[in-house]
Amino acid sequence: MYAEVVGQNELPNGTIVDPHVAEPLSPMKGTIMKALVLTGVKEFEIQDLPTPEILPNEVLINTAYAGVCGTDHDLYAGRPGSAAAVPPIVLGHENSGIVAAVGADVTNVKAGDRVAVDPNIYCGQCEFCLTQRPELCDHLSAVGVTRDGGLAEQFTAPATVVYRLPDNVSLRDAAAIEPVSCAVHGLDLLKLRPYQKALVIGDGFMGQIFAQLLQAYGVHQVDLAGIFDEKLQRNKELFGVTETYNTTREQIPTDAYDVIVEAVGLPATQAQAVAAAKKGAQVLMFGVGPQEAHFEMNAYDIYKKQLTIQGSFINRLTFRDAISLVSAGKMNIGGLISHELGLDEVQDFLDGKITGVSKAVVKIGE
Repeated sequence: MYAEVVGQNELPNGTIVDPHVAEPLSPMKGTIMKALVLTGVKEFEIQDLPTPEILPNEVLINTAYAGVCGTDHDLYAGRPGSAAAVPPIVLGHENSGIVAAVGADVTNVKAGDRVAVDPNIYCGQCEFCLTQRPELCDHLSAVGVTRDGGLAEQFTAPATVVYRLPDNVSLRDAAAIEPVSCAVHGLDLLKLRPYQKALVIGDGFMGQIFAQLLQAYGVHQVDLAGIFDEKLQRNKELFGVTETYNTTREQIPTDAYDVIVEAVGLPATQAQAVAAAKKGAQVLMFGVGPQEAHFEMNAYDIYKKQLTIQGSFINRLTFRDAISLVSAGKMNIGGLISHELGLDEVQDFLDGKITGVSKAVVKIGE
């Protein structure tokens, strides 16, 4: 029963619940929540904000965990992510939590449901939305980027981007569903076959996600290149990686791989990705580097080796696939989360004062 999840007739945020129908009626006016607000470039403040109002098509969520990723680093530093963030704003686009209340038109979730939230909201009317390419939407908005996100005790999102979680997926792991969904989208753009030999360049969180995901998609050999011996060895021992290369002292074989995923975003690693490609290979340029960065490659190689160079931007309705992969045990997300932070530690993390991080999530409530 819903009352067993939230107590008697009132949620922690002040939402009133009818115990007979287990449906929220309306948030109490004047309810206050804690939020980490980006007030300027590299400036955060923990503020008391009013509970967000809920539109008829929206869901109010009590945040459990919010992941922090490279996009948050960019937004914090005043650079755009999937879109530009205009302070004051609450960041946090990798979110999980428990539904506190729903708008009058919402039918897919109810109060008390455990959920994860796809941050990306598409207009549904532009050229790209109408030609099955919504990730390229001309009017993209995003939870935690263009509207307040999960680095707060509560946030709202349209019901169309809110997904119920299976019982065996923890709220902690669910905060990393969004990056998994982006990796799923990237691989969906490729033609994968079991015979292929794949290389992932980058031993950060996304690189390690790709190493697991390629195996889940049936690629028979997946190798990993990076710069940290501990991460490389761990992926070999625990996550099924075949060969590893520490690029600070080892060369990646050239003309050796059918599929290469570049998950760093630097010109040097992008050049390594192309050099590692054998004839007929596919190179996924997933890593996000500085907008002004360029790398050089031999255009004749693209022709002679019949290469496919593929970009990948955010996700495209791949959230359910990502949840299913985690639920089925095909992805070990919890094993990659290294740090659990509080709201008051986020700025130190983004300033580089917390080191040795594979993946950080912010615990806000549960």
